[in-house]
Amino acid sequence: MSAPHVDDCLSRGSGEFSALLLVNPKQVQLFRWLALGCALACADQASKWWVLAQLMPGERVVLIPGWFDLTLVFNRGAAFSFLADQSGWQRWFFTLVSLAAAFVLPWMITKTIDRPLSCAALAFIWSGAIGNGLDRAIEGQVTDFFLFYREAWHFYFPAFNIADSAITLGVVLLLLEEFMQWRKTARN
Repeated sequence: MSAPHVDDCLSRGSGEFSALLLVNPKQVQLFRWLALGCALACADQASKWWVLAQLMPGERVVLIPGWFDLTLVFNRGAAFSFLADQSGWQRWFFTLVSLAAAFVLPWMITKTIDRPLSCAALAFIWSGAIGNGLDRAIEGQVTDFFLFYREAWHFYFPAFNIADSAITLGVVLLLLEEFMQWRKTARN
């Protein structure tokens, strides 16, 4: 028995066309979540390239006076400059962590493919790991540029980037998903 011809499958309107292409709906969903992650990682890298082309290190451009600036700073460590003052080993450590995340998080998405909030969260975290991981692997440091502060209160939040924001949003979404699951279980 021969495989059905594409035109025959299309004209019959059957599901044979999907089978012919060996398209698995879960693979399509995984592809969509990874495409979202890739888009965010590309936006992160493009924004960093733009800031690097426009600003000098330490330069600030006021966007909302007293609240929000663009600046150019570099972080050799992790969140909040954790381990930034070390001798350089942290570059390779965090690069390896990002590389591990690049493989583990898509696998985790396949395990939670029927839970869209978890998939979105993992895609966000994956994109951030890729964006900051590329910086560390290539430059040995992460480019940060968003600076939120309240000058009147002498409050300055550490500068961050789109990848940092994606990771943070992903963690918040995972916590929200867990809370919703906990409430659902508690009600039953």
